[in-house]
Amino acid sequence: MPFVRIDLPDTVSQEDAQALGDAVHQALVASFEVPPDDRFQVLARHPPGALVCTPAYLGVQHSARAALVQITCSFGRTLAHKRALYAGIAQNATRAGFAAADLIVHLVETARENWSFGEGVAHYAPAAS
Repeated sequence: MPFVRIDLPDTVSQEDAQALGDAVHQALVASFEVPPDDRFQVLARHPPGALVCTPAYLGVQHSARAALVQITCSFGRTLAHKRALYAGIAQNATRAGFAAADLIVHLVETARENWSFGEGVAHYAPAAS
């Protein structure tokens, strides 16, 4: 049930953006045990000036291809799961042509009751009594 938003400079091709989306999804399946068909993503490419990414932070150097990856998911993953996710995204993305240093990942956790997958239904909320 993760919802993924990937923001990239528009100099990154649509094909490379899709490859990064694939890389993130593969890492979610492997480290968060997300079902393979549970894929909800927004891949957004932005013109110059619309994305702000410092050139260096915490000793990590970012290039002009830096991608901001935000993953919204439910609570419950351990720190080990999260570390595996970050490492998996970096590993998969390098195979897709991205530098590991260019992947800024932000994980947002929310209660399961905050999800609806259509038809106005809170699919993961307990049934009303």
